[in-house]
Amino acid sequence: MHAITIPEPGGPEALVWDEVPDPVAGEGEVLVEVVAGAVNRADILQRQGFYNPPPGTSPYPGLECSGRIAEVGPGVSGWAVGDEVCALLAGGGYAEKVAVPAGQLLPPPKGVSLTRAAALPEVVCTVWSNVFMVAHLRPGETLLVHGGSSGIGTMAIQLAKAVGAKVAVTAGSREKLDRCAELGADILINYREQDFVEEIKKATDGAGADVILDNMGAKYLDRNVQTLAVNGRLAIIGMQGGIKGELNIGALLGKRGAISATSLRARPLAEKAAIVAAVREHVWPLLDAGQVRPVVDRELPMNEAAEAHRVVEESGHVGKVLLVAS
Repeated sequence: MHAITIPEPGGPEALVWDEVPDPVAGEGEVLVEVVAGAVNRADILQRQGFYNPPPGTSPYPGLECSGRIAEVGPGVSGWAVGDEVCALLAGGGYAEKVAVPAGQLLPPPKGVSLTRAAALPEVVCTVWSNVFMVAHLRPGETLLVHGGSSGIGTMAIQLAKAVGAKVAVTAGSREKLDRCAELGADILINYREQDFVEEIKKATDGAGADVILDNMGAKYLDRNVQTLAVNGRLAIIGMQGGIKGELNIGALLGKRGAISATSLRARPLAEKAAIVAAVREHVWPLLDAGQVRPVVDRELPMNEAAEAHRVVEESGHVGKVLLVAS
């Protein structure tokens, strides 16, 4: 088969479409013929040499895909050759075939094409596990999403609105904020021109945000704590703003706040399967009903992964960038 390989870490040009050995479906796995994959920030970090795949997993980038089952490995039930699926991966989505643990498979939702279903597994599992399973966002509460126009952000807006929460977002342009508003965002903050701490306080009569979904890390740590409401929960899922920040524990104690930091890729298979099962139970009905939808910025051929990475790094996109197999 062919896959995107990374012979040496570097810029987008480090991604090479090359012939590699076919994967094999092991115990509890299926082999998926990939129709499409999606680009995530983690893929960029892997390309740069900063985020290696977990031991024993595919060396190729790609944390989600869609396709058709080509082979069912031993110990798998409930899935058959020919089934259309989308899948959460530890790697290998930028390829023509990938072996997937059966517990990480999902059927494409009704009304969502098989190609566009590739935009769902990583973002939905990330949002559901952090905002709802860990931070326990409840109806009537306020969620602040940093990077509201990203793949994660566009899904977080929709899921939070679906459960009856109020949603605030930050983004870097009026165009991106307008797209967030179309998805249901209530409070729109241009981080280039406005202070999100002040804007959230004004919009909530001084109360603050009950839950914050943060992709920035160190750069926003202190200001996020300032923004939290009493009993607020800060969920950190990224480090685009650095890895080391200073935490004012006194301020956090004063808020009776909580901070969580999670990643999805390296979790044990059982934990991933539990998240996927929760997503299928709680989110898939919303997708089936059309209440929530994947937001796709563009589709590019998989062998043009370098261009897809440039698009994501320039941050001019809204939603997901997909890589479509030929």
